[in-house]
Amino acid sequence: MKSERQTHQSTRGEIGYERSTTDPFDDDSQHQRTSALAVLRRGLEVSPELRAGAAITVLMALIVASGSLAIPILIQQILDKGLNATNGLDSGFIYSSCIIAFLIISFVVIAQRTTYNRLVKVAETTILELRIRVFSHLQRLSLADHLEARKGILTARVTSDIETLSQFAQWGAIAWIVDSVIIIGTLTVMAIYSWQLTIVVIAIYIPIVPILKAIQRQQFLKYREVRDAVSETMGQVSEAVMAAPVIRSYGYQETVRQKLENANQTQFKRQLKAMKFFALLAPVMDSFSAIAIGGVIVTGSLFGPEMGLSSGEMIAFVFLTTVLIAPIWELGEVLDQTQTALAGWWKVLSVLDIPIEVDEPSNGKTLPDGALKIDVDDLQFSYRTGGQVLTNVNCEIPAGINVAVVGATGSGKTTFVKLLTRLADPTQGSIRIGELLLSEVETESRHRSIQMVPQDGFLFNETIVENVAFAKPGASSSDVAEAFYALDLRWWIETLPEGIKTHVGPRGERLSVGERQLVALARAQLANPGLLILDEATSAVDPETEVALVSALDRLSEGRTTISVAHRLSTAERADLVLVFDEGEIVESGHHSQLVDNAGVYASLFDSWVGNTRQAKKNK
Repeated sequence: MKSERQTHQSTRGEIGYERSTTDPFDDDSQHQRTSALAVLRRGLEVSPELRAGAAITVLMALIVASGSLAIPILIQQILDKGLNATNGLDSGFIYSSCIIAFLIISFVVIAQRTTYNRLVKVAETTILELRIRVFSHLQRLSLADHLEARKGILTARVTSDIETLSQFAQWGAIAWIVDSVIIIGTLTVMAIYSWQLTIVVIAIYIPIVPILKAIQRQQFLKYREVRDAVSETMGQVSEAVMAAPVIRSYGYQETVRQKLENANQTQFKRQLKAMKFFALLAPVMDSFSAIAIGGVIVTGSLFGPEMGLSSGEMIAFVFLTTVLIAPIWELGEVLDQTQTALAGWWKVLSVLDIPIEVDEPSNGKTLPDGALKIDVDDLQFSYRTGGQVLTNVNCEIPAGINVAVVGATGSGKTTFVKLLTRLADPTQGSIRIGELLLSEVETESRHRSIQMVPQDGFLFNETIVENVAFAKPGASSSDVAEAFYALDLRWWIETLPEGIKTHVGPRGERLSVGERQLVALARAQLANPGLLILDEATSAVDPETEVALVSALDRLSEGRTTISVAHRLSTAERADLVLVFDEGEIVESGHHSQLVDNAGVYASLFDSWVGNTRQAKKNK
C-alpha cells in the first residue's frame, strides 16, 4: 500500500511560509516582502489576547486623555472668567476651578494607573501565551525541521525574540495606545478653539510623517538584521557550551573564540547601524516641536483677534500645543523599541507559520497490547535540504522478534527507525504497525506502545525517579523501583548515595554515559511498550557497564518486538533478523550466519568490524 504526503503551504497574512528545499528557520528570503503593518496584522491574528477587551482599553485611554486636556481648558476659563470678570476678580470661580483641577488631576492619576495596569496585564498575558504557543509548535514540528535548524536559533525564537516583545509590552505598546488617543483628543480640542491655528500646527507637523516613516522603514530592516545576528550569536554560544569537552580536548578554543568574536562583532555592528537611525529622532522631534510652538505664538499674535480668540483661549492653545508635543515625542522614542519588537515578533511568527506535517489523528484507533508486527511498504523519505535518504524500503517484521538494523554511516538506518516512532512521516509509502497505519494511530496509544531509547540516554535535571516516571504519568516511586528490579539493576540502585532519589544534574551529567543508559532502559521498562527501538545503547560505555546493559537489554526485550540500530555487530549476532541498509535501501535481510555466508554487504561490514575489534584489543 502506498500513501503520499501532500505538499504543505501556509500563506497566512503577508508573511506566509512556504515549504521548500530551504531551512525553515532561515527567513532572509522574506525580508524584502514583509512590512511592519503585515507583521502587526499577523501578530494580532495569532494573539487573540491582544484583541480581548480592546474597546474597554481604548475607553480607559480616552478617559486619561480627557483628564490631560481638562487642565488647559480650566486655565482658559480662569483667565477669561476669573481674572477678566466684568465685576473684577472672581476669586470664588478661581478657587472652584482650582479644586476641580485638583480633582481632575487626582482622577487622572488613578485612571492612568488603572489603565496602565490593565494594559500591562494584557500585554504580559499575550507574551506568556505566545511563548507557550511557540514552544508547543516547535514540539510538534517534524524531525526534518529540527534537524535542519540549529538549536541556538530555536532557543532564540522562544527566548530572546519573545523577550523583545516583553520589553516592548511594558512601555512601547502602552505608549502607542495612550499617546495616540491623547494626540487625537488634543487636536480635536484645538480645532474647537481655533481650526485655523490647528491647521497651522498640523501643517508644521505633516513633514515629520514621511521623515518618521523613512526612519521607521530603515529601522525595521536594520533590526531584523540585528535579530538574525542575535540568533547567530546564540547558536554559536550554544554550540560552544555543549561541545566544551571536545573543544578543550582538541585545543579548539581559539577557533571557537574567533567564531564567537565574529558573531559578537556582527551583532555589535548591526546594532550600531540600527541605533544611528534612532539618533536622528531627537533633533528632528526637537526642531518640529520648537517650530510648532513658535508658529502658534506668531500666528496667534498677528491674527488672534480676527479669529475671535481671547487671551485665555490663546494661552490655552499654546498649552495644548505643548500637550501635543509630549506624546509625539514619546512615540518617537518608542519607535526604536517598536522596530526591535516587530523584528522579534516577525521571527516568532515565521516559526508559527511552519505547517505541522505530522498531523495527530483523533479517530479512536489504538494499537493492541503486547508485541507488535511491522509492515513497511515502498517507504521513501527525504529531507528538504538534502537528497533522498530512504528509497523503496520494504520489510515485514513479525511480532516479538529481535531485529538489528545495520549499515554504514549515512545509509539511512537511523532515519528508518525514527520514522517507526513517527518523528516524521514518509514522503511516500506506508508503515503499518499492529495492522494499523502508523499515521492513523492516536497519539497517546502510539506513545504508550512505541518507545525509543536514544544513544545518548538524555536525562532531565531531576531525580532518577522523576526521570523514569516521565514514561508513565502518575507512576509511583515503587513502580519506578520495580522497573529497575525487573531489569536486574537493584545492585546498581543500591550503589547510589540516595538510590532512585539521586539527582542526576543537567542532562544527567552526574551519571556516567552507561549509567544514563541504565536509567533510560528503566524508563522504557516502565512504559511497557509493544515495540521497543534502541539506538545501540552499548556503543559508548565501558566493558563493565556494557555487561549490565546487555543483561538489562535482554530482559527489556522479552515479550516485545525490539529493533536495534547496531553500531556494534555483536548486537546483530544475537538478533533474530538483520536488516542491512546501504544508500537508503534494504539490500540484505536474514540471520547473521546466513548473511556472513552470502559474502555481501553485511559480510564486508562484519569483516571490517572484526578487524577493528581485534586491532583495538591488540593496541590495549
